[in-house]
Amino acid sequence: MRDVAIVAFAQSAHRRRTDELSEVDLLMPVLHEVLGATDLKANEIGFTCSGSADYLAGRAFSFTMALDGVGAHPPISESHVEMDGAWALYEAWVKIMTGEADTALVYAYGKSSPGQVRDVLTRQLDPYYVAPLWPDSVALAALQAQALIDAGATDEPALAEVAARNRSAAADNPYAQLTGDVPAGGHLVRPLRTGDCPPIGDGAAAVILAAGDTARALCERPAWIRGIDHRIEAHGLGVRDLTDSPSTRLAAQHAGAFERPVDTAEVHAPFTSQEVVLRGVLGLGDDVAVNPSGGALAANPIMAAGLIRLGEAAARIHRGQSDRALAHATSGPCLQQNLVAVLEGESAHA
Repeated sequence: MRDVAIVAFAQSAHRRRTDELSEVDLLMPVLHEVLGATDLKANEIGFTCSGSADYLAGRAFSFTMALDGVGAHPPISESHVEMDGAWALYEAWVKIMTGEADTALVYAYGKSSPGQVRDVLTRQLDPYYVAPLWPDSVALAALQAQALIDAGATDEPALAEVAARNRSAAADNPYAQLTGDVPAGGHLVRPLRTGDCPPIGDGAAAVILAAGDTARALCERPAWIRGIDHRIEAHGLGVRDLTDSPSTRLAAQHAGAFERPVDTAEVHAPFTSQEVVLRGVLGLGDDVAVNPSGGALAANPIMAAGLIRLGEAAARIHRGQSDRALAHATSGPCLQQNLVAVLEGESAHA
């Protein structure tokens, strides 16, 4: 087993629209920043992995265009996942663990503004029984929220408090799209109000992973990945208990999240109701700083928001604001697929 750490993190300023920018334009400053933080050159990276979705771009193999921002000549060792960048980080972590690389660049991006996100995300659903009905992402999240309310786990005022806390925390995040006092608004799909839902926007993020002494040479206080795991729920929504997330619990268990308390948690909860579920299954009490960055309710670039949770947790360790942090990413409707990582600072490792 090798010690692997996140040694650098960068992200774009998340905006409602970036019509003047291509995916490459969006990525280039982020890639320059994350490489500059380590003084690494692109040709010194052992492995490159990206996360994005062709459905957002509206064309096949769109990720190949983004490689122009990385520089693929001379030939590099490269891979891509049609998922959130958190899963690209998992692939890069595996690559380093096998000894095939000592460093890795992971990046993800999403331009949601050109299309109708609520319609696009229906393509994730079961193609025979659910997708033909066109239930959109907000309607499905509302089903989950109503199930929680019916079970007595939350109510609409409590959900509003979740939104207010996240967006208040985002006031200190210069990259956030929504901050401060955001009106709850009317019901978008009952019981979810506009304020319970994530903003639609464009953004990108990147991290650099490194192993052992290489990580220590590149970063004063690396964020060591002590455990990482991902699991998936049944595809059929009707056979799931939407008030629970067994896959998150199982991933957290295998990542070692329950072995010792964490002081920080960055959870990928695009809807307020999903934070209620995640807090419960992860055992996050009031003594844990949950989403100090503002989370996905402050900025939710699809396909990058999960990677940003890992990056934000790592950045707090880099700055000495956290010793042991949990990072979570999700994909699919109603927390269908979930990844959990536990990060620790050098002092906790020693």
